[in-house]
Amino acid sequence: MTSTLVLALALGLLVLVWVLGGGDLLRRHRPVWHWYLAGYPAAAWRVVFTWRKVTMLTDLAVSRRPSRGLLGDLIVKGDPLRPVAPRISFPRPTRAGLTVIVRLHAGQTPAMYLKAADALVHAWKVHAVRVTSPQRGLVLLTATATDPLERPGLATAPTALLSALIGVLESGSAWVMDLLVVPHWLIAGATRSGKSTLLARLIAQLAPQHVALVGIDCKGGMELGLFAQRLSALATSRREAVAVLAALVVEMQDRMSVCRTAGARSIWELPVRFRPVPVVVIVDEIAELYLSDGRRESKAEAEQCSTLLLRLAQLGAALGIHLVVAGQRVGSDLGPGVTALRAQLGGRICHRVNDPGTAEMILGDLNKDAVAVAQSITAQEQGVAVCTGPDGGWNRARSHLTPTQEAVAVTRKHAGLVPELPTVTRALAALEGDSQ
Repeated sequence: MTSTLVLALALGLLVLVWVLGGGDLLRRHRPVWHWYLAGYPAAAWRVVFTWRKVTMLTDLAVSRRPSRGLLGDLIVKGDPLRPVAPRISFPRPTRAGLTVIVRLHAGQTPAMYLKAADALVHAWKVHAVRVTSPQRGLVLLTATATDPLERPGLATAPTALLSALIGVLESGSAWVMDLLVVPHWLIAGATRSGKSTLLARLIAQLAPQHVALVGIDCKGGMELGLFAQRLSALATSRREAVAVLAALVVEMQDRMSVCRTAGARSIWELPVRFRPVPVVVIVDEIAELYLSDGRRESKAEAEQCSTLLLRLAQLGAALGIHLVVAGQRVGSDLGPGVTALRAQLGGRICHRVNDPGTAEMILGDLNKDAVAVAQSITAQEQGVAVCTGPDGGWNRARSHLTPTQEAVAVTRKHAGLVPELPTVTRALAALEGDSQ
């Protein structure tokens, strides 16, 4: 009897704590637990009991009989009196929301459900609803309960070579840039949009790895010069950039010869002891490489940069040379070389931009919906971006806030891991000797 009384008192105390604020405490410190215990049951109930009404109001429910009939010699069209809602699965919980599978009626397409996404958001009282089609005849509705980008924290991901944990996706999972999966990336963002923070995070993640980092910063090295102790080479002007890129092309050709001799199609098929070090080339402000003031020398340098970058993008992935190209403004007005280079950069990240043309340039050839989402990013959402995934889809994401001092400290800590690139070093030394 005593134990039963103690148990009853304990349960009563738990209920009292929940009523007096324990639910808020759990939501703040254990949001996943709070979602599974309190948020998901209520959301699942709303999904089940509002589905038929929502589908009727959004014209997703159809009648078993045709909506047209004959009245004498006239065809009369009217609204069905007993529409049938599409069949759905029971809502399945996830860490950040829930998923529902919908079986389409004959003649329906996923685009119809995409138009009804806002209605579902309000009916289910969730943050967002994503519409995808995993297979023909089915639509997957993924509801996100709250905005995980508001307080992104830091997701976890296994450490791997040429892989960087950047931040968190809108789905709540880790945002990872894996250069072995997507070898080249194009990043755009206006001033104070989070682009520089993302580059600092990328460098800090790659610094402990056996990777050669090459920086090209034609703004005098103001951005990438902070991490010079971990860079194998740094170009701070377009003249130096031409020398570095030309040397990397020579390095790429040497690696081609090694692979051809060994009968390998990439450096990753070579034995580990003979495998050359991977190289990640980080270009900050690509417009400085392409713009010309009209002088013959300036035009020649811009054309050289365009050609060399395009060659590295076309041939470098299998040879362990990867490009990460960033800029505030990326458009066809920089020259035809930019459009050709964009086609080779499969990974895309678009922060807040000042003009719709840049968002179209970054994401337009992949997904029109992503362009609209990128243009909706506000100035208060620093670090928020639209990024592409390895599956060809897109996500809203937010990079983890890495202060500059923290990134500089990481690069200094691993300054002893800087691999040598003799070809690049000789090219910069020869350029310095000529200038003297």
